Amino acid sequence: MSDTPTRDRVVIFDTTLRDGEQSPGISLDTGEKLEIADQLARLGVDYIEAGFPIASQGDFEAVHAIATTVRGPVICGLSRTAHKDIDRCWEAIEPAQKRRIHTFIATSPTHMEHKLKMSPEQVLAEAASAVARARGYTDDVEFSPEDASRSDFDFMCDVLQAAVDNGAGTLNIPDTVGYAMPAEWAERIRAIRERVTGDYVLSTHCHNDLGFAVANSLAAVQAGARQVECTVNGIGERAGNAAMEEIVMAIRTRPDTYATVETSIRTEELARSSRMVSRLTGYPVQFNKAVVGRNAFAHEAGIHQHGVLNERTTYEIMDPSMVGQGESKLVLGKHSGRAAFKDTLQKMGIEIQGDALNAAFTRFKELADRKVQLTDADLEALVAEEMGDRVEATFSLVSIDVRAGSETTPSADLVMRVRGEEKSVSVEGSGMVDASCTAVKIATGIDGHLTDYNVMSVTGGVDALADVALSFESSDGLKVSGRGLANDVVEASARAFISALNKIARVRDTGEDPNAMERPGHLG
Repeated sequence: MSDTPTRDRVVIFDTTLRDGEQSPGISLDTGEKLEIADQLARLGVDYIEAGFPIASQGDFEAVHAIATTVRGPVICGLSRTAHKDIDRCWEAIEPAQKRRIHTFIATSPTHMEHKLKMSPEQVLAEAASAVARARGYTDDVEFSPEDASRSDFDFMCDVLQAAVDNGAGTLNIPDTVGYAMPAEWAERIRAIRERVTGDYVLSTHCHNDLGFAVANSLAAVQAGARQVECTVNGIGERAGNAAMEEIVMAIRTRPDTYATVETSIRTEELARSSRMVSRLTGYPVQFNKAVVGRNAFAHEAGIHQHGVLNERTTYEIMDPSMVGQGESKLVLGKHSGRAAFKDTLQKMGIEIQGDALNAAFTRFKELADRKVQLTDADLEALVAEEMGDRVEATFSLVSIDVRAGSETTPSADLVMRVRGEEKSVSVEGSGMVDASCTAVKIATGIDGHLTDYNVMSVTGGVDALADVALSFESSDGLKVSGRGLANDVVEASARAFISALNKIARVRDTGEDPNAMERPGHLG
């Protein structure tokens, strides 16, 4: 006999197309709803709450289209307790292979008095009548006491019992305004299970007004709920609903805590579902969103990167491929370490070691202080610059400060290290690049003129690195080229000019053939 415990199925009831679409600013047409519904079917949700058919003709048509074409999940429509609402809901979902009517009425004193204008006795009778009407259409009926977290417990249980007695097979307990806390929500779920008799599935529907939607949903599961109502990316009214991807992955990742339950979700489809819902609703996913955010498996801190390179589980509790996020991402920025820098270069096919690696890494850190994230193209240009100037430099840039304006003559304040000593030069020019290059010539004592000058953007965007290539002919006829890289085109120009003048200095000091210095270094 196996010692493996029997695992209960936690039904995933997706309400992205109903409660999620009620988010301010979201209005999906029928085609967009169908696209999302098809993806939800691929994802493996058990139920799709396709909409609120009585709300509008457009909503009715969308629910009807989903019921007609989408196969796999049960198609559900939401309805108030009025019989005409229930009739319209059934008309919309009737073409589906598997159908559910979800009807609801508020049971909290605040809602009954100020919204419904009904007495508790009227609410009780309305709930019983609505469930009986829905049960006449389908065996699969769900009932919800709206605002359950603020309802009188005894009265709410009386309404739930009436729903079960009239044929409801699922009792959904909604924390409509996100008021509950995990411990008290779990206790309420347990108490309902003990108080309300009959054969039914207990469900939970939590909002995120206080940030507890997922925690409350998971607490309900531990307390016996076997259906969770949730949305992709946690979208929904106000602060949103419980995020499906977080609930599913919590159950999947923590079998020690959720040893007796499982879901049917194909987790590798989570990221794709998230991107689709974000694209079609116009609601962006926050970068640090759990499971599906673009930074969910990204590491920039050097200590974390080094750990992940040695063993992924040092800083990742989930495999990114499990949720459709591909591989772990080592993001190169100012917090990155040498190990991640070298690993990224190796994956790009660039092999450098020793002093060349040290020099390139030092230059990378300088650039990363001014550019948030460096791309592969940035790194390739950076290494090319360093590989092309591997001999110890006679001249090096310490700092440069340039000024210009519509009524100001361009000028440059330059500090350079020349043969081990710092020199400062201030000079004006016809433009900022001219002023900076003139300052370099003065500091180095090398005269001549530029014969070619070319500026390229390494990547797109306003923070792209400027890659400057130039040719220079000295007063004694030496022709060399130089290359410089920086966030600022003026600094890149100064670096390119200094690179060229270093070659002039080496020729004069050693007699080295300047043409030999133009051969490209090995990039891997």
